Amino acid sequence: MSTFEDYLKNVEIRELLEDLGTSEIETLVKEIKHFTEKEAEGRDKILLAYFGEDGIERIVDSIVQGLFSPPKPRKNAKVLDVGAGSGFFTMKVFEKLRRQLPKAAFYAMDLTPAMLLVLARKTSEITSFLGLADNIKGSLENAREYLDIPEKFEALFSTLMLHHSVDVEKVFESFREVVDVNGKAVVIDLCSHSFEEFREEMGDVHLGFNPESIKKAAEKHFSKVNTRKILGIHCNSSGRSAELFMVVMTP
Repeated sequence: MSTFEDYLKNVEIRELLEDLGTSEIETLVKEIKHFTEKEAEGRDKILLAYFGEDGIERIVDSIVQGLFSPPKPRKNAKVLDVGAGSGFFTMKVFEKLRRQLPKAAFYAMDLTPAMLLVLARKTSEITSFLGLADNIKGSLENAREYLDIPEKFEALFSTLMLHHSVDVEKVFESFREVVDVNGKAVVIDLCSHSFEEFREEMGDVHLGFNPESIKKAAEKHFSKVNTRKILGIHCNSSGRSAELFMVVMTP
């Protein structure tokens, strides 16, 4: 493939979803449509409005601190962002990690082509590919037909993706399949809230999560799981506010 656009032209979303074995094709196609039509080009501004500059900085710092908790990634680590979207958080984490891991290789996965096109315009140093969070292994195999992508990663992170996933436990199982034995995964997402309208307004599948329930789900696949609320940061939208949590998982 000569360009990222060429790669996208060779992937038909419904066929990809069928290949990845999901039973929720219509739900996922609806989500892709939502993000393509309502958020792709304006996603960065939307996230900034949700959290403010200080909140964004704290989220990014939390991800980096989680990834650098023992064992620290090697300088040539392979780092994957799952559900990267337009790359808003991807780029910020990339810039901070690159200072300490100058030889690291960075990858970004998302299911919405329009989102990844926005990221591709920002940098050529991050390899982006289409994929499904609850079958990352299969997504990698599919993308490897067109792109040079590894099978395992020493550092994996996901920011505000989990509440868009249909099967959360499958997502954690999927993470474990592609995280190196000496690696780790970091997830930041919304705590449980009561804003039912978020399903239509934001394309949400879940109305956040109870951190303790997330810990139990993750412990089925990872030997060490640490979960905590990120105090002082909220996702704010039209007077509605939801807290955030972070979970750090090691095999």
